[in-house]
Amino acid sequence: MERAVSLLRAGELVAIPTETVYGLGADASNPVALAKIFAAKGRPADHPLIVHIADASQLDEWAIDIPQAARKLTQAFWPGPLTLILKRRPGVPDLVTGGQETVGVRVPDHPLALQLLKAFGGGIAAPSANRFGHISPTTAQHVRDELGDAVELVLDGGPCAVGIESTIVDLSRGTPVVLRPGMISAAEISRVLEAQATLDQADSTSTPRVSGSLESHYAPSTPMRLVLARDLDDEVSRLLAAGQRVALLSATSSPGFPPRQWRQAAVDARPYAHDLYAHLRYLDSLGADIILVELPPLDAPWTAIHDRLSRAAHQA
Repeated sequence: MERAVSLLRAGELVAIPTETVYGLGADASNPVALAKIFAAKGRPADHPLIVHIADASQLDEWAIDIPQAARKLTQAFWPGPLTLILKRRPGVPDLVTGGQETVGVRVPDHPLALQLLKAFGGGIAAPSANRFGHISPTTAQHVRDELGDAVELVLDGGPCAVGIESTIVDLSRGTPVVLRPGMISAAEISRVLEAQATLDQADSTSTPRVSGSLESHYAPSTPMRLVLARDLDDEVSRLLAAGQRVALLSATSSPGFPPRQWRQAAVDARPYAHDLYAHLRYLDSLGADIILVELPPLDAPWTAIHDRLSRAAHQA
């Protein structure tokens, strides 16, 4: 922990565990350190970062004109997988905001991350610790496998408890708008605010850019396709007959399918989300020609999972 704090203060990168995914951390007030995040990830410079803070009392160090709705949400969900988009405080580096007038902030719910944030004393910008657009890491080994020596230190906090990125809700324009779905749902946000939180309709003229909003994201290197459960066996058979090497993520395996090339998907949303990126990383490592993913249920608890799967399967 002491070494991690020293590295951050020296402008170096430290990978940190959170409850969502592992983040590639740098001092959020240091533009030189922030530039190293973009270089290590191959991340576009106009793609904003999320600032992680130790508790809600630090929110005013990064944002201004904070509405009461934000205070209600911090009381209900922080520490936790919820990012608030607010008006930026003057002096927040442009590399944090992507040059916009808004900033994303959250308090992570992981003991090591909170210990580090308290010891460091400032904000830590921490996008997912992987190459830009690739599958997010949910273990320390995932970070090392992908970034190697590009990150000075990886704090190993075990597998991430949630497994997909935080819900992002925009409060900078008055009405609460969910810009990225996560395991805290729009319905839960609406109940706390006693006001309807809507899902973003991608109005590019006014919607702030946020992490994970590109059409292609969270993607394996292997082409990936989503298939309805009723069509899965026929599609597997067709591809195998054509000589294709198939990797499979589904609740049940197709008859005779090689066990090594199959990962069993959970039937409930939260364990599915917890395992999703680890499953995709494993299947991506097999050298298959295609990854087939059985389309999960379409009801509300699965909204964030569908968001991640559709972006992972989108061909850039």
